[in-house]
Amino acid sequence: MNIYSYVCIMKVKRPLSASKLGSVARVLKTISHPLRLEVMLLLEVNEKMSVSEIMDSLEMDVEQSLLSHHLGKMRDRGILGAEKEGKYIRYFIEDRKVLQIFDCMENCNF
Repeated sequence: MNIYSYVCIMKVKRPLSASKLGSVARVLKTISHPLRLEVMLLLEVNEKMSVSEIMDSLEMDVEQSLLSHHLGKMRDRGILGAEKEGKYIRYFIEDRKVLQIFDCMENCNF
């Protein structure tokens, strides 16, 4: 079972190890920003996108430098991957299992 499966309340099995809890906390901390969540949703549909393609598709107005900062953080933490294609770097979700978090959020009663 992967760390993302533990995030959904319906799938949590107790007791969780300290290392498993730490892994889940790092993933949640990394994506816990509206811009990062929106990027994840864009990449869920489009699979690979450059910074300029992401900027053009975002609902919110954001500067390229700020977007690059967020993409870099997600890449450094293993949430996103990046490939150089010509002169562009195209980002993608490294492990698509992280998208299960969105299913859990949709089904939770907050």
